[in-house]
Amino acid sequence: MAPRSYFNSPEALRHALLFIAGAIHALAFAPHPLPGWVLPYVQIACLAFLARHTLQAPGAGSVALRAFLFGFGQFAFGLYWLYISMYEYGGMPLAMAIAAVLIFAAALSIYGMLACLLAWRLLRGRVRPDPLAVLWAGAVWASCWTLGEWLRGTLFTGFPWLNIGYAHVEGVLAPWAAVVGVYGVAWLAAFASAAVALVVIGRNTGKDVQSATALAVSLLTGVAGIALSHVAWSRPYGEPILVRLVQGNIPQSQKFDPLLIERGIADYMMLARLAPKDGGREPDITVLPETVVPLLQDRVHPRVWTDWLAIARERGTTLLMGVPLHERVDGRNRYTNSAIAFDGEASAEAIAAARTPLRYDKVHLVPFGEFIPTGFRWFVNTMSIPLGDFDRGTLGQPAMPIAGQMVTPNICYEDVFGEEIIQGVRGDVDGGGASILVNVSNLAWFGDSWSLRQHLQISRMRSLETARPMLRATNTGMTAAINPDGAVRAVLQPHVKGVLDVEVQGTSGLTPYVRWSNRPVLLLCLLIVAAAMWPSRSSASNRSPSTGRENR
Repeated sequence: MAPRSYFNSPEALRHALLFIAGAIHALAFAPHPLPGWVLPYVQIACLAFLARHTLQAPGAGSVALRAFLFGFGQFAFGLYWLYISMYEYGGMPLAMAIAAVLIFAAALSIYGMLACLLAWRLLRGRVRPDPLAVLWAGAVWASCWTLGEWLRGTLFTGFPWLNIGYAHVEGVLAPWAAVVGVYGVAWLAAFASAAVALVVIGRNTGKDVQSATALAVSLLTGVAGIALSHVAWSRPYGEPILVRLVQGNIPQSQKFDPLLIERGIADYMMLARLAPKDGGREPDITVLPETVVPLLQDRVHPRVWTDWLAIARERGTTLLMGVPLHERVDGRNRYTNSAIAFDGEASAEAIAAARTPLRYDKVHLVPFGEFIPTGFRWFVNTMSIPLGDFDRGTLGQPAMPIAGQMVTPNICYEDVFGEEIIQGVRGDVDGGGASILVNVSNLAWFGDSWSLRQHLQISRMRSLETARPMLRATNTGMTAAINPDGAVRAVLQPHVKGVLDVEVQGTSGLTPYVRWSNRPVLLLCLLIVAAAMWPSRSSASNRSPSTGRENR
């Protein structure tokens, strides 16, 4: 097709609409500008648009291009904030930073493209307007899409940000998270999207009622979700405690400035030292963000640790904070992005030597920010990012016994990996598992962007999956307390300096997802895909197109 005729063709319009649908899809992963209640419906509608145009595509090349454009619109728009860390704070040339985001968006789009290609290949000519065939088509589409999401969240250390399950931390599918986790919620959402697409296709073939079968089943899963919301997956553990969450709002441009580091630490000390409002109860735990001390613990003046200990004694609290640690292990230097906890009885010398008994070392490091993937040092050298080459912690580190609760920290975007977070909950509290989850982050790297609200949604999903409260202490936002049912109990406005004092009830008990992880959902997807592949070998010659022609 000549270029001029392409741009005047229905296919060009379809490609543009798919890119726009992907961009709108990116709005479904956090409230603002859209209200929270509408996010699940926006997500399902946008993916349904892709599903329809995938199932009706005339060939594999058309499927690949359509799916790629949708994914590229979603990731380029939904992850635009990555350029802020590279350009504004990393010092990378603007054009290179924008190109890096677009290349990354293109790479992430490949997973959805492969999922659509597989679904199209398995369903080509087999979407007949009878109830069982329609249900099967919805299940195949959902399984292919979910496997694509899982691969994106697993391969090359994984990047599951904008998994469609995160659009459903509110709504009728949210309670399913305790049973099947975010990938199970993604399967249900993808099935709903396919159901809507099949109804549209059915209208084109005059088979509305039969094509609505999958939609009816999807509505039933929503009803089941409402019923699941009344199931108590956890029970109170210990007595409620008072926790102070501290948000210092130190601009990233100042946080690692040698001339301003002391001022930033002093700001956090001032906030941690604040007396309770109205002469109330002192906080049992004071949680401060990631790298609240932005230097290795043995490179700060000893007075810093003496002052922190004085605050702990004065307020009668245990301080939990993010600190980069350095120590000698087996004759080599070891550097970790860590969270440590100590009370007023601790020793400044022990903290400076990284010998704190209550300690968590970050397990899932950020590529390019906390470790350098093989072959990409040249890329990292184009930026100026401090503390960029850490050692990994180990999965299943013991919880911290503090104030009668078992507290398990996670750092920055670690909480996007639900299958890893549940490692700190398994065994329940009697076996060293968590009764309270704590996330400490510094998202100042990404300015005043969507990343802050997207990250809050991700933390809410972790509470839904584990039936544990999640406490978030961040440098610039979103600092919040999340209930075990995923509801935000209290939140500080982003980019303000302040503290959030909130009473928290720890919980015990294991949800089905904590017990089984992603295995049931992945097994279901693999079985469905395998079953769809089996008859395709013997019946390929008997297929007849039944998905309807596209309007051209």
